[in-house]
Amino acid sequence: MSLTLLSTGCVAGTVCTELNSYYFQCLVGTSSAPPATSVSSHSSSAAPTSTVSSTPTPAPTGFVGTSGQKFTLNGKDFTVVGENSYWVGLMGLSTANMNAAFADIAKSGATVVRTWGFNEVTSPNGVYYQSWSNGKPTVNTGSTGLGNFDNVVAAAKANGLRLIVSLTNNWSDYGGMDVYVSQLTGTTNHDYFYTNANVIAAFKNYISTFVGRYVNEPTILGWELANEPRCTGSTGTSTGTCKTTTITTWISEISAYIKSIDKNHLVALGDEGFYNEPSNPSYPYQGSEGIDFDANLAISTIDFGTFHISWGETSDPTGWGTQWISDHQASQAKANKPTIVEEFGVTSNQVSTYTAWYNEIISSGLTGDLIWQAGSHLSSGDTPNDGYAEYPDGQVFPLIQQHAAALKARG
Repeated sequence: MSLTLLSTGCVAGTVCTELNSYYFQCLVGTSSAPPATSVSSHSSSAAPTSTVSSTPTPAPTGFVGTSGQKFTLNGKDFTVVGENSYWVGLMGLSTANMNAAFADIAKSGATVVRTWGFNEVTSPNGVYYQSWSNGKPTVNTGSTGLGNFDNVVAAAKANGLRLIVSLTNNWSDYGGMDVYVSQLTGTTNHDYFYTNANVIAAFKNYISTFVGRYVNEPTILGWELANEPRCTGSTGTSTGTCKTTTITTWISEISAYIKSIDKNHLVALGDEGFYNEPSNPSYPYQGSEGIDFDANLAISTIDFGTFHISWGETSDPTGWGTQWISDHQASQAKANKPTIVEEFGVTSNQVSTYTAWYNEIISSGLTGDLIWQAGSHLSSGDTPNDGYAEYPDGQVFPLIQQHAAALKARG
């Protein structure tokens, strides 16, 4: 996530690093590998421990599909509402703590959790999913790799939750696209990820192994091609030839490839929802990052739309976000496909801002939402908090619960 999310304030222990006018990262000053989406972890041995609910939760059965602007399950409407937990499969959590984290999310009324299905490394350590050496990738299928993600799936299932899984990152957090590019092209041209034949082949190889492992697993709701794809990434460099059509062409190819090996699961892009209106005075509408939301949502092998609320809009963040939601609901209706806002957050005036945004989601008919981000007090310490984490004992958690109930009641 390009996470200042309408604010450039960072929590203690991190430094706000500006990559451009609309992308900041709250980076730990001494860290050589900052956590994904600019997260500063903290822990406390005295933190209260989350407990798993004693009430059994039905395990997911059947595969989630779509019908018009709705998600469906076993012939009925399925409400997508929940939280992001990028960290659950990357922190080396015990299975007990994975279950505790998912139990907290389930208590919010969530049905879905969005998480990372990637970690590209050149020096294997801890949990990672693919390692690189001299341009050769090796998928980690052991206990610190896909075996670990098996535990994530099992814990989500045990708590009655579905997963949306992103398969790579636009940003350098947890490796992402730039590792493919540097390893296979020897350059920092981020946009080679979308056009270089060797890079595309390597990504397809990873998809084949990762996606192929879970083809018959109903706990997976769907796959995302990437988290927040753009023409440029953390390196800030590209060939200068990347356009909206460049990424749209790539989306068509990769989404069709996933469908060719997995007929059971839905596919989305995982983008921020930029529009392609060059004359629009507002940056997120101008198409300058290489994303054309409407064109991408129209691709036949893309099943649902995604967008985020971000980019330092500070004059009226609540109003701007409300309009952004409304515009994407209009795109949803035009494409007749479900659309969800899957990352959103502020660090001040949270209750009033989220109330306005939740009201717009309900009234506009937007299909669903996933707040950034889930938080838990685990036996190993608090989960990562970038200033947006919503813990079960926090002031926003009751609002999340109320909204989940209202969205389910709306249908």
